[in-house]
Amino acid sequence: MKKLTTIILMICFTTLSFGQKATKTDKSKIEKLIIESFDEIWSKLDSKNIDKYYTKDFLLLENGEVWNNDSIANYLDKALLEKSIPTRVNSIEVIEIKILNKMAWIAYKNQAVFSFDDKRTIKVSWLESATAILTKNGWKLEMLHSTRMKDK
Repeated sequence: MKKLTTIILMICFTTLSFGQKATKTDKSKIEKLIIESFDEIWSKLDSKNIDKYYTKDFLLLENGEVWNNDSIANYLDKALLEKSIPTRVNSIEVIEIKILNKMAWIAYKNQAVFSFDDKRTIKVSWLESATAILTKNGWKLEMLHSTRMKDK
């Protein structure tokens, strides 16, 4: 009986530890999804990467405006026509990530430093949250809510 109890406990603890590792791995994937989406879409102004990181029905709630993939693509394409395109460097500070089955949400602080001709820089900060779903192609963002933070 003692051996049976020991084996059952070992199986339970092993299962719990595998579950924790999977959660940490998925949390890393969600954080990477956020970072890469900002770098690949917003820093590079590349509308071709929208489908890579966003679901087909993705919504961006940005300071009282609702954007979808088409409005984001139009914005990025117009931004590429500007004479002086700033360099954008993002930094993300994760507040919390929650994952339940094939859905996740993340809350984070986002800061972008825009450099214009290597002479002038502007820092912009946002408090953001996003939801993601696990698709056959991996995690994709389904919704992002962004609120501009006041300058300190």
